[in-house]
This record gives sequence, structure tokens and C-alpha cells, in this order.
Amino acid sequence: MDMVKKILKWIGIAILALILVLLLFKFYADRTYFNNYDPKLPLNVRVEEVKEINDEIEVFNVKRPRHFQSIKFSYESRPGERVPALLLLPTELKGKVPCVIFLHGIGQSKGFIHEIGGPFTEKGFAMASFDQSMQGERKVQGGWFKKAIAFRQRPWKTINDARRLVDYLQTHPDIDPNRLYLVGASYGAITGCTLTAFEKRIKASILVVGGGNIKRMLDAPAIKNNTPKWLHAIGKPIVSFIMNVADPIHYAKNTSPTPLLFLNGDQDALVTPEAGKILFEAAGEPKEIRWYPIDHPGLRDSDGIKVIQMLDDGLAWLVEQDNKIKQNKVGWYRGWESNPGHLEPQSSALTN
Repeated sequence: MDMVKKILKWIGIAILALILVLLLFKFYADRTYFNNYDPKLPLNVRVEEVKEINDEIEVFNVKRPRHFQSIKFSYESRPGERVPALLLLPTELKGKVPCVIFLHGIGQSKGFIHEIGGPFTEKGFAMASFDQSMQGERKVQGGWFKKAIAFRQRPWKTINDARRLVDYLQTHPDIDPNRLYLVGASYGAITGCTLTAFEKRIKASILVVGGGNIKRMLDAPAIKNNTPKWLHAIGKPIVSFIMNVADPIHYAKNTSPTPLLFLNGDQDALVTPEAGKILFEAAGEPKEIRWYPIDHPGLRDSDGIKVIQMLDDGLAWLVEQDNKIKQNKVGWYRGWESNPGHLEPQSSALTN
């Protein structure tokens, strides 16, 4: 009997020690979660394909024209890890143009900008996007454990890969390095909020159907109603614990002073209105939120026209932000010409 007690005692000690080690490992991993960004590393850009696109495409059940040059390329975000990307340029370039970085949703890929990019290039914006980890040309092969590790890594990779894309765009001969913007959709809005907090070279951000607070998001009807109750009960606390470090509400206040526009659906079953409000309230100023009578884009076909209207409203807002930056640049240059060498820049767009 004494022997059994001793065995159970040592088993208990071993379990407690293992839990302590895992907690310490989790603590260290969280503290260093976003550290893997180094702007000094070579990008080693490779251009793979350049083509002109002039046609019409149906997106969200609405046909729209598109006229742009599409450049497929890749760059290194970390040594040995290449990131496949696309860059769309307006067909008629008149000097350096502003560029929108697009962060796609959790199940999309970089090619989605071929569907939505037409209106942006028509307004004179370039548009760039990359395959996030686990999507497009970066799908993860292997069993559930390998994919679980990739899922834990995906947020920091998305954010740091986007920062490396900013590094590249600032050197591109056709891009104005002081007029870089962000549009994030769904998962791209969630990670895009954190990216905006970290990356001040981005001058304005549109966050489309994004939200915050992982525990609340896991209770969304589209998730809860399509998951066995026992699995949801077990999985929710585990996923919340593992992914808490990636929750944008921890970083959202640091988006200031970058202007933010939140575009959310008041009937969204995947990223609920509650989650959207939580992220909006956590974000820094200046910020604005607009609500649309839609479900999550792509879940309800009848929402197509309203989704397009939402995207067009976002683009109109972005044009306004870009005009402000252009006016500030003109004012700064005029002031410099009248008093060269004695005028401090008045626009953060020139100094960051």
C-alpha cells in the first residue's frame, strides 16, 4: 500500500513538473511571439510573371471591370522561407502611386486581389497581397500536430510577412513609400489591427468584418452551431489559451495615431457584431465604425450588392485619407522651397 502511495505521489509530482515546464515554455513563447522580424535581412525578390489583365469578373455576384498589370513575385521573410505574392499596378502610371496591402481571410489566398483589385487600380492605387501561412502556395503538409503548430504560428507570420512586404514596397520604383495603406478582411482584419499597431509606415487601415476577444469569437453561431457540443466545450478553452497572445485587443490601443475604418455586418454569424464592437472599442483614435445589414461576406449570396457597397465605401474613405497625405506633402515641399534647410517636416507621412 505504501509503495502504491509513493508511486502515485511521484506521478503527481511529475505531472505538476510537466505542467510547470509547459507553462514556462508558453510564457517564453508568448513574450517572443512577434520577435521574428528583421528588416536588415535581404529580401531576395524574384519576379516570376508579369501580365496585363483587361476583362470583367464576377465578385459577390456582381460583375465588375478590371484593368491592371499583375506581377507575381516572391520574397524572403526569413532566411530560407519564401513568401509568394502579387502586385497589381494601374495600367497608366503617372509618377509613383499609393499602394494598398491586402490581408486576405483565413480560407483565401493572395489571388483574391485579382477579384477585388479593379476598383482600387482604377482610382490610382497599386495593390499587393501575399499567401499567408497555410494558404495558397504555402499549404502545410502533414498530420494534425504539424498543422496545429502552423495555426499557432500563423498570426505572427502574417504580421511579420506583411512588414517585410512593406520593406519591399518602400523600395519599389513605382510605389510612393509614404502612401502605404492596409485593407484586412475577416482574419486579415483581426491580424491587420495588430499590424497597424506595430507598423507605423502604414498610414491608414480599413478593417473589414474583423473582431476581438478570442473567447467571444469562438461562441459565434457559425462556429458553435457547426461543432459538436463536447468538442466546443473542450476546444474553446484550449484554443483560447494557446492563441490568446494573438488576440488583437492586446495591441489595438497602439494603432493610434493611424486612422482606422471598421466595416462590419450587423447580422454576421462568424465574426459577431459583439466581437466587432469589442475590437473597435479597444482600438486607438482616430477611428470610425460603419454597420451594414449583412452576414459574413460569402455566407449569404443575397448580400452581394451590399458587400460591394461596403467595399466601395471603404475605397472612398481611403481616397480621402490619401488626399490628406498628398496635401500634407505638397504643403511641406512648398514650405521647404520657401525656406530650405530651416523647416521641420509637418507630416508624419514624411518622417516615418
